[in-house]
Amino acid sequence: QCPVEQVQLIVPTTDDPTLPMLSFRVWLLGVTGCILISLVSVLTSFRQNPISIPDFVVLLLCYSLGKLMAAMLPAKVVRVPGTKIVFSLNPGPFSIKEHVLSWIIFGSGLGTSVATDILAATRAYFRRSIHPATFFLLLFTTTVKSFILSYGFAGLFLKFFVNRSEMWWPEVLPLVKLLRTFHVEERSKENLSGVKFFFLVFVISFSYYIVPSYFFPSISSLSFVCWIWKRSVTVQQLGSGLNGLGVGSFGLDWSSVTGFTGSPLMFPFFVIANTMAGFILFMYIVIPFAYWTNSFKAKSFPIISTEVYDVYGGRYDMSRVLDERFQFKKEGYENYSELYLSITRACSIGFGFASLGASVTDIVLSHGSFITSIMSLPSCYTYLIIIEINIFFYNLGLTVFTCEGFGNELQLPYWGVILAFLLVLLFVPPLAALRATVAQQPFTELFAHIIIGYLCPGRPLANVVFELYSSRTIEAALEVLSTFKLGFYMKIPPREMFFAQNLCRPDLLPRGSPWSCPSERVYYNNMVVWGFIGLRRMLYPAGVYSKLIYFFLIGVIAPIPVWILARMFPRKKWIKLIIVPALFMAGSRIPPASPVNYISWFAVGFVFNHVVFRRRKEWWAKYCFIFSVAMDTGAAAMAFLTTVTLQMQGINGVRWWGSAVSDHCPLATCPTEPGVQVKGYPVPV
Repeated sequence: QCPVEQVQLIVPTTDDPTLPMLSFRVWLLGVTGCILISLVSVLTSFRQNPISIPDFVVLLLCYSLGKLMAAMLPAKVVRVPGTKIVFSLNPGPFSIKEHVLSWIIFGSGLGTSVATDILAATRAYFRRSIHPATFFLLLFTTTVKSFILSYGFAGLFLKFFVNRSEMWWPEVLPLVKLLRTFHVEERSKENLSGVKFFFLVFVISFSYYIVPSYFFPSISSLSFVCWIWKRSVTVQQLGSGLNGLGVGSFGLDWSSVTGFTGSPLMFPFFVIANTMAGFILFMYIVIPFAYWTNSFKAKSFPIISTEVYDVYGGRYDMSRVLDERFQFKKEGYENYSELYLSITRACSIGFGFASLGASVTDIVLSHGSFITSIMSLPSCYTYLIIIEINIFFYNLGLTVFTCEGFGNELQLPYWGVILAFLLVLLFVPPLAALRATVAQQPFTELFAHIIIGYLCPGRPLANVVFELYSSRTIEAALEVLSTFKLGFYMKIPPREMFFAQNLCRPDLLPRGSPWSCPSERVYYNNMVVWGFIGLRRMLYPAGVYSKLIYFFLIGVIAPIPVWILARMFPRKKWIKLIIVPALFMAGSRIPPASPVNYISWFAVGFVFNHVVFRRRKEWWAKYCFIFSVAMDTGAAAMAFLTTVTLQMQGINGVRWWGSAVSDHCPLATCPTEPGVQVKGYPVPV
């Protein structure tokens, strides 16, 4: 018997080996969907509020289309010419295993390539073009090989973090539950079925989303405080939901809720509470104190911004510190200015340090003995897997990658590849254990940027490529393990899972345009800070932001009092629900996320996962996830429709007050340091 109660309640211990898996329907549905959803992901990633397409949306699409194909395709057996391969166009009812595999292929198109971010940041902010052939090489080396490497590491740790039943991956169980809801008949006396409820909410979401997407973009962030006090810089700094502290701001746009933090309906309320507590600590305690004490010359710059600045308060002119070979020019830097960040961006780096340090301590205190003893634990489901993993697939990818070297084009020496390799080996086991048991993990991107920024200063491409092959590979390996755990629960042999996962991976704006590229701005920021300027000039030993290093120490110490209190008062269950890494992780996401995103996210999560869950638990159990998926699907569909038919044609809506992608708090970005005057910034009258 599996020791985890949630798994006992949701995951069946039986299997039907006769169910079809890699059928014609899976290939047709998965490949076509992957291509289309890749297009949607890339197009919407440049928006001020990106359209987040959760896994549940893809899951529902696969189910609907799979059932349609099962009803319409002929049951005809086809032979591939010149081979002995035969298959049926319609092998019967759309099975749960087909559903899982088609969802994996379909969902592989979600997200964007790091190479695309590099291209966008280079062209938009460095004003440099990249030859198509060079971009293709970059795309191949930074996307294909990264995922090959991630599968290699996933293969190494598979038997520890997938086959062991104690590694139960809480994030996977909602998928299992939803899949079984689709395929296991449950008769209900309710008049409104789940399918009808989904389409009702979908139509409402689809119809409404043209308002924030096209006619009234300003509705994404509303601030009555700014409208009342139109001439006060301080009030607008407090009230702006995009460029200030967000006091009293809110958004009436679903993408404001889910764009950077995901749907709150998918998180338990204690996770939502931890995240909001971290946001309050960061945005309403740390940031006001740091700004109004003028830490790091904070008053010379906006409170929230993804830009980089010079000592005079203007945007940093990178052309003055770059030579013709796109490398750092020390003389130009010394004759120009040190590089500065907005106070929120600087403190978010510190909170990133703290989250990593807190995660290390939390893992040691809460899961140390578990990690060391996992190799001897029995598995309660291993006997159900008929076809064992052929490790050759993973070791092949690992060998191909480690045998490849990089030339000067990517600026990363061979030892950088080896170092990235070692970091993945170091971080995957503890982070996998943390994610597989409590569904939490820290960000490792900042750690990677700092390491290679110290070792290879003045090399922006080396910095971002190293970050890809270390932290991005860690994340990819964890995603692979999570997906294989889903296949483990659904009794799908790992070889089929491998095939499915590897098939497909993919301010001069007109008024009303949503294409502000928030993530690309952060990416450019990272390239400048850690790639060009480097760790020595930014942090250690005498950098402008050297004090941020102490956040790592704070993070290491912070979980210890919580752990002690939990042991002293074992009956106080709420103490164990304090997730210290999550407190720090909330601040590390701002920017590109903004206060209005967190405020709206918490409001929706509180209503559904606290109020509704406590008072109408049956309704919540039946409709909550469906509501979230329908809202996501409707918003994404309308955003894609308006993008393709209107905005890509240069039709950005009627010019009026509400057509600006802004919360109409212009004074929120004003520098408040006496004597600092910056061209282009609004000045209070």
